[in-house]
Amino acid sequence: MSDAKAPAATVHPRRKIQLVDFLLSFRWIIVIFFVLPFSFLYYFSIYLGDLKSEKKSYKQRQMEHDENVKEVVKRLGQRNAAKDGLVCTARPPWVVVGMRNVDYKRARHFEVDLSKFRNILDIDTERMVAKVEPLVNMGQMSRVTIPMNLSLAVLAELDDLTVGGLINGFGVEGSSHIFGLFSDTVVALEVVLADGKVVRATKDNEYSDLFYAIPWSQGTLGLLVSAEIKLIPVDQYVKLTYKPVRGNLKELAQAYADSFAPKDGDQDNPSKVPEMVEGMIYGPTEGVMMTGMYASKKEAKRRGNVINNYGWWFKPWFYQHAQTALKRGEFVEYIPTRDYYHRHTRSLYWEGKLILPFGDQFWFRFLLGWLMPPKIALLKATQSEAIRNYYHDHHVIQDLLVPLYKVGDCLEWVHREMEVYPIWLCPHRIYKLPVRPMIYPEPGFEKHRRQGDTEYAQMYTDVGVYYVPGAVLRGEPFDGSEKCRQLELWLIENHGFQAQYAVTELTEKNFWRMFDNSLYEQCRRKYKAVGTFMSVYYKSKKGRKTEKEVQEAEQEKAEQETPEADEPAN
Repeated sequence: MSDAKAPAATVHPRRKIQLVDFLLSFRWIIVIFFVLPFSFLYYFSIYLGDLKSEKKSYKQRQMEHDENVKEVVKRLGQRNAAKDGLVCTARPPWVVVGMRNVDYKRARHFEVDLSKFRNILDIDTERMVAKVEPLVNMGQMSRVTIPMNLSLAVLAELDDLTVGGLINGFGVEGSSHIFGLFSDTVVALEVVLADGKVVRATKDNEYSDLFYAIPWSQGTLGLLVSAEIKLIPVDQYVKLTYKPVRGNLKELAQAYADSFAPKDGDQDNPSKVPEMVEGMIYGPTEGVMMTGMYASKKEAKRRGNVINNYGWWFKPWFYQHAQTALKRGEFVEYIPTRDYYHRHTRSLYWEGKLILPFGDQFWFRFLLGWLMPPKIALLKATQSEAIRNYYHDHHVIQDLLVPLYKVGDCLEWVHREMEVYPIWLCPHRIYKLPVRPMIYPEPGFEKHRRQGDTEYAQMYTDVGVYYVPGAVLRGEPFDGSEKCRQLELWLIENHGFQAQYAVTELTEKNFWRMFDNSLYEQCRRKYKAVGTFMSVYYKSKKGRKTEKEVQEAEQEKAEQETPEADEPAN
């Protein structure tokens, strides 16, 4: 018998239970008896307002839009730069869809009301362009366009996401491996500048610099009042194939890439590339890859085909439905196109499981599933600051934009440092442009001819990390702020980008290491945004922003530009 002793199992210290843990365990009571009923009433009132708007002619809507723009210009003209704070929209902080606390609105600021800008102004079937106002959301867009067999080229999955947020920030969807991010599908932007001038920016007119600078700028260059966005023809169904994959994380990442990126580099060949792509990693050794193609009603109803009318409230949550492929094996079904687009809305991906632990059970789905999802704004409005901070420290919601060939490395890092599952994978292009906006592909990427890349765009992937880390689930300590800092440094080192709706620990120096500020700062100076709108870094920065801090930062920017402005012309 050997005298060697077996290695002792690693014993992790237990995390101290706090009062907020107790409050969160009963948060479902507030959600069921307050948040869900009021969410339903809110959604219903918005729906009635949308129907009222849709009864008006496009000409009438445009006339009302023009009058509302004049009101915005008039309001900006009332601002006294010496006395009033920086310009912000009048939306309450809790209305914003995102994890940031929007602390910048706690400082004194000058409000401009954009709440009337929620109409679809035109659907131009000849130009294949939709002209919409910034508060139009994805649910509203799909309800109008799908019956016309049309859709936005990139239609983000959650109903509540607005056009303005997706342009000023970031938006991605299952078709982004073809069309890029939401902002890449924009044809023109109507913007009210700091001086009250209203301009139309396109990629080839005199405001082309502004056109390229606005995405990711978080509304800090001007006030977006309308956008013209690319439309595409679609069919009535999506034929969706669920393919289970197993292996280590690098092998899962390769299977994901193979699901939509031909190894021969023929990335623009529609016969080789699916129209919709999505991957879900359920653990360190298994995942499901989904690829879709638009299909006619006639095809969907052929004998033997399975139709999944996923829009019914009692249906299983989509991520759990997809997970059944791990047991069933590969299968195919047809989903109505609008149901497919909003497949993650009811469960808020898998965050719904945290909000309502029993929300995925059949009895709940059948009895109360029609009330889902809870309005994110109402969830935030019913959170105390202690609960918000708890989520920041013990919960992860991050979208990580990384090059396709580095997805395996990213998955390994997330597993090692956070251990969060499921993980969402959604490919998207980042285009090589005539200017360098805030996000851009790796310099010289086209020389490597990597899988998914073309001469004009590098293939990236949105790695969606949303849930409670494994350490927290096991009752072990987890330093969310430190892990976030480490994650951001990993992204910087690997030419990745962090979605700005999420909580960030970036210093100003590291923020501008991750994002490029050359075009952004050029436009800030040229269009007089400095001293009128807050810098995007301070708008994204975590923590309270005092008026003094923000004003000093803006003053420093203004002083930096004064010598250049005073230089005599050559």
